[in-house]
Amino acid sequence: MKKIVLYVGAFLFSIAGYAQQALWGGGDIVSPQINKDNSVTFRILAPKASKVEIEGDFLPAQKIKTPFGEVEAPGRVQLKEGKNGVWEYTSSILPSEMYNYSVYVNDFKTTDPSNVYQNRDIATITNYFLIGNGQADLYMVQDVPHGTVSKVWYNCPTLGMERRLTVYTPAGYESSNKKYPVLYLLHGAGGDENAWVEQGRAAQIMDNLIAQGKAEPMIVVMPNGNGAQQAAPGEAPNSMVKPQFMNPKTMDGEIEKAFPDIIKFVEKTYRVKKDKNNRAICGLSMGGFHSLYISAYYPNKFGYVGLFSAATSKQINNKNTSDVYENLDQKLATQFSNPPRLYWIGIGKTDFLYKDNIDFRKQLDEKGYKYTYVETDGGHIWRNWRVYLTEFAPLLFK
Repeated sequence: MKKIVLYVGAFLFSIAGYAQQALWGGGDIVSPQINKDNSVTFRILAPKASKVEIEGDFLPAQKIKTPFGEVEAPGRVQLKEGKNGVWEYTSSILPSEMYNYSVYVNDFKTTDPSNVYQNRDIATITNYFLIGNGQADLYMVQDVPHGTVSKVWYNCPTLGMERRLTVYTPAGYESSNKKYPVLYLLHGAGGDENAWVEQGRAAQIMDNLIAQGKAEPMIVVMPNGNGAQQAAPGEAPNSMVKPQFMNPKTMDGEIEKAFPDIIKFVEKTYRVKKDKNNRAICGLSMGGFHSLYISAYYPNKFGYVGLFSAATSKQINNKNTSDVYENLDQKLATQFSNPPRLYWIGIGKTDFLYKDNIDFRKQLDEKGYKYTYVETDGGHIWRNWRVYLTEFAPLLFK
């Protein structure tokens, strides 16, 4: 009997050791290390490498050519090899922000093995870090009341499938009988219902703005804007596929026509105010395109509209004949005959959509339609879109 107990004990110990092998495999390398002056030191153990580089959005941007024109991409810098095969690089002093980066070892792209904090943007995994005492304080988890983030399935008869939303309810929602306004927050091309809570830090932003009294408590609904998808890749039946930039049924009118299914579900499921002036819609890039056309196609649905680095009518496939995109001038005339309380446009100075946004603003100016315009540095990047959300949300439902 004693032998059996010993064998069982040894077996269990071996299983525990196997299960926790990741603990013993970790080293004592600290990377990234945020220094007192807000410079950042990176360390990569690569004793047999001939070259190690960091690519990140905290470095001077490089220009690359794409089918959409020349765009900015994260810069790259080489690390220096030190003792014991540890390569190292210290950045310049960085302003408060959330930064993303990747590692290249002999031109092989990978992540920083010492940094467990990662995000997926379309099909790319990158590490990230935050530097506080400024803008990024809004992106950090602070000691404030926290809302709830839920992944919720709803029926979408227009698209003929069950689909998923990410829904943020503010602190106190579960314990109150109060009704709340709703912000519909839309992602860009290649994104999904996870994008704004992961890359966009939407939950942290809303928690902190509400706690500071800068934003009204509101429900934030983040749909999947890819009309052929039920949910994010890997999170729906038969969806273990590589994420791609352009998905079927994204800018063909289908998502716009299906949007009332989302509103109907939200207003049936949550305690919300159901009038135009308690609904807002905004989005980045393709999501800005959707926001523009959804709000114009349903002119009495939204009292607040936000276009973040928005695509415009020029991005519509010429073969597309959906009535959603036809007669925009007439649709805008109807929308602005009883205008939104806020029509907000934000764009980066080096965004590849900058000229298109100028043209769209001229279209609004010629008709005397009032809007708020914000111009920032930088291009078509999450850094801008997070800032836009922090500026747009406080203006809602006042």
